[in-house]
Amino acid sequence: MAKEECKALLDALNKATACYHHLVLTIGGSADSQNLREELQKTRQKAQELAVAIRVRLTAPLRDRSLGAEERAEFERLWVAFSGCLDLLEADMRRALALSTEFPLQAPRRPLVRTGVEGGATGVAARALSARSLRHEAHRDFDVEDLHQLEREILQVGEMIQDMEMKVNVPRWTVQARQAAGAELLSSASAGVSSVGGVSVEQRTGPCDLSKAKAATIFSAVLLAAVALAVCVAKLS
Repeated sequence: MAKEECKALLDALNKATACYHHLVLTIGGSADSQNLREELQKTRQKAQELAVAIRVRLTAPLRDRSLGAEERAEFERLWVAFSGCLDLLEADMRRALALSTEFPLQAPRRPLVRTGVEGGATGVAARALSARSLRHEAHRDFDVEDLHQLEREILQVGEMIQDMEMKVNVPRWTVQARQAAGAELLSSASAGVSSVGGVSVEQRTGPCDLSKAKAATIFSAVLLAAVALAVCVAKLS
């Protein structure tokens, strides 16, 4: 039960971290606005709340010496995935701080970059927060105050990562994956092909091989005709 709960929370953290990364990339662009800055704040705070919950649920079983080897290996894999999410979140928070400092909204020092992207990213933030829509309630000087808050939150995430490494010692290079890299993508792609096409790969290769054989036959015939023509010309000369 605890393992399934950790997996569900980790999936939510993956989604929130990915959405936050997407929002960070739009800072300083033509789609930047105060609403975007507010959505960035809500998304990263949601990610931090999930991170705190996951840390509590993973720390206890990993410090339990009576845990079975198979169960411990599964929790260690979740721990490594969780650590990777936190590293990405911290990196994106630092990137957001740098971009927001370079492109302030209230006293702009430079024009926004014309990326060609228009409109807000409310839909992305709403999916990260598992909400149908977002209400924007930020006041005028929101972005200035948010920079100071973002600096404090970056320190908090860094302290969380250090605290995790002190309490639970799980070297990432010792954890083995249960499947090869990209196996999920390959399995989903093969499932989509079988469900949509309804034809196996072996059945599809038949016409391709036949066309190749025809092309090879025609090429050989043209080559033989060219050789015969060359011999005739040589005899006449």
